[in-house]
Amino acid sequence: MKLDMIKLDGSKAGSVDLGEDIFDLDPRADILHRVVRWQRNKAQQGTHKVKTRSEVSYSTKKIYRQKGTGGARHGARSAPIFRKGGIYKGPTPRSHAHDLPKKVRALGLKHALSAKARAGELVIIEDISNVTKTGTLAKQIKDLGWKRALVIDGASVDEGFAKAARNIEGLDVLPTIGANVYDILKRDTLVITKAGVEALEARLK
Repeated sequence: MKLDMIKLDGSKAGSVDLGEDIFDLDPRADILHRVVRWQRNKAQQGTHKVKTRSEVSYSTKKIYRQKGTGGARHGARSAPIFRKGGIYKGPTPRSHAHDLPKKVRALGLKHALSAKARAGELVIIEDISNVTKTGTLAKQIKDLGWKRALVIDGASVDEGFAKAARNIEGLDVLPTIGANVYDILKRDTLVITKAGVEALEARLK
């Protein structure tokens, strides 16, 4: 499939051929859901923790005698049935990550790219290496109408562009290796450089 290519000033810069096996698939919500869920679970810290009976700050003295009170037998106030006692089978630090086959992850990225292309939210840009000023870049982005955009560059992001984009709200920049389903779907506009397209096609073939 062919798509028009532009420059940062909005002028046309020819067209580019996009692989139909990457940018022209019929997006499947179930694949995208599986990959996003895998990403978010992997990112979850899982540091929640409660104190057990052996960790709460209480005396271990027997609270009353064993027999003759008419009540149940208790050895300490830290028992789970008492207020401020230890928690029984509460959450402990653990990983929430789960496995997902590499082929499904790659397919998810293809479907995310295809979803943006189908929705008309994919922009191919020729080059971003000639930008060094934040004010200039902010004006260009405003003129282009990008509000929440993700820019994907080649193997590494141009240093000048990365510094200029750092303080612009709603603009994020990633190298090709960092391209992922969650970040792509979260933004309104996906911007890929010519070098980024070539690197993505090499990565996904």
